Amino acid sequence: MDSASECSHDSHYEPHFAGADIIRDVVVGLSDGLTVPFALTAGLASLGSSRFVVLAGMAEIVAGAISMGLGGYLAGRSEIEHYDSEYAREQKEVQEMPLHELAEIEEIFEPYGLVRPAIDPLLEVLQNNPKQWVEFMMRYELNLEKPDPSRVWVSALTIGGSYFMGGLVPLIPYMLIADASNALPVSILGTLIVLFIFGYVKAKFVGVDKPVRSAVEMTIVGAAAGGAAFGIAKVS
Repeated sequence: MDSASECSHDSHYEPHFAGADIIRDVVVGLSDGLTVPFALTAGLASLGSSRFVVLAGMAEIVAGAISMGLGGYLAGRSEIEHYDSEYAREQKEVQEMPLHELAEIEEIFEPYGLVRPAIDPLLEVLQNNPKQWVEFMMRYELNLEKPDPSRVWVSALTIGGSYFMGGLVPLIPYMLIADASNALPVSILGTLIVLFIFGYVKAKFVGVDKPVRSAVEMTIVGAAAGGAAFGIAKVS
């Protein structure tokens, strides 16, 4: 009986989605790529020339993808620099103010009803392992996880690439239809469909209980953002 119970316990598996950072980058890039180029191309559609819309749209997509990618890279570098700075400060405090750091650990566990005698074994282990002590404080005092340096480039390429792919969606109808005024409604419909599909797929990956609702929300938000940008462009 105990053996069966132990086997059941060992085989227990809880599925958790591990690609949240990738999904976040794709959402940022694709949502901007779908809305900003759409507003530009829709505003230029009144000129009647699809060729002009395509040229201007492609220039915007390339420039936007580069800009978004660089933004993702710089954000990643800033995260690493912030972590390194806080790590050095925490390392200094552990060396120079150990009693203060031990008191902070007590404060971390206090809300869970764990008093000093209950955590003394943990404190002893940390005091004998300064590196683990610093890492413990980084994670549980400052709520900081060590960034993966490779994520900087992955994030930049993901955001930039997603922006480029998203920007092509509202632009493709103008590549296929010579009259820009006829291509505009096709571009609007195509953009809304892709927003819905992307919202649904994203929700399924993340494990949302109601993916259709998530898809509708993304479609509405994307349409509102694109509509607002288009309206501002027309007023201007």
